[in-house]
Amino acid sequence: MTKRLAVVGCGQWGQNHVRTLREIGALAAICDADPARAAPLAERFAVPARALDDVLADRAIDGLVLAMPPRLHGPTARRAFAAGKDVLIEKPIGLDPADAEETARAAAEHGRLLMVGHVLRFHPVFERLDAAVREGAVGEVRHIASTRLGLGRFLGMDVVWDLAPHDLSLVLHVAGAAPERIETLRRTVLSNETDAADIAMTFPGGVTAEIHVSRISPYRDRRFSVVGTEGMITFDDLAPEGRKLALYAHQVRRADAGFTFRHADPEYLETEPGLPLDRELRHFLHCIETRESPRTGAAEAVETVRILAAASPRRAD
Repeated sequence: MTKRLAVVGCGQWGQNHVRTLREIGALAAICDADPARAAPLAERFAVPARALDDVLADRAIDGLVLAMPPRLHGPTARRAFAAGKDVLIEKPIGLDPADAEETARAAAEHGRLLMVGHVLRFHPVFERLDAAVREGAVGEVRHIASTRLGLGRFLGMDVVWDLAPHDLSLVLHVAGAAPERIETLRRTVLSNETDAADIAMTFPGGVTAEIHVSRISPYRDRRFSVVGTEGMITFDDLAPEGRKLALYAHQVRRADAGFTFRHADPEYLETEPGLPLDRELRHFLHCIETRESPRTGAAEAVETVRILAAASPRRAD
């Protein structure tokens, strides 16, 4: 029997969750602090709009998806854990490491699942990249680079908090460890918050990573690359289907006279079809059913908030 979920928060991402869970057949209710926003969505998807207290008290509801302002994620999730619900929280799960750690502790104390909505981890192209890297397609991993540029939203939110969580999740997964060193270059250009930033990280064993985020770029760029001793691989999210994942057998070798280089044309790898949000929510439902730990669980959620706090002097609202 499909588990029943309620979506709390009917903003842009909340509506995406509502639509996808309705298609899966797992949507039980929606909640929003503004009844006027919840009502048309409830009518459109033929699902009741209910108060949060009612949802928490309903034993027929197995879990919640929280898509609220980040400052509300922690307190709401902790209430849900105490009520016996499993929770998927949209990124970030909190606005400071202490709050994130408190939420993770609450989940553990009540024996409930905590999953963070790092949806790109469920992108089939990233999953194929991850498999190729682990199979040794690029040799030993030495560097990871992620770029997320565009003309973005100006909602009073620091670009580091708004955009970097996506990339941090991918970097942390490939690196397989928490960074030992974090350096950030931030630039305020068109607002009173950070509009562009470069985050550099060093991991145990000497693996390095760089994340470039900007909401003031005149062009869009969404690429994630892994550089290894035997080659390089790139996930280009804006490339056409069939060319999103490119493996380059480039090599750099130290020689007596300096270095030698081998340049190779890209080999485009096949990937499975599928929508990341659909795959993410099905994974959450699977974890509720089996009690398996989510792939994007509490430890990753807390570490992401820790890095965001270290990389930005200002918090999201």
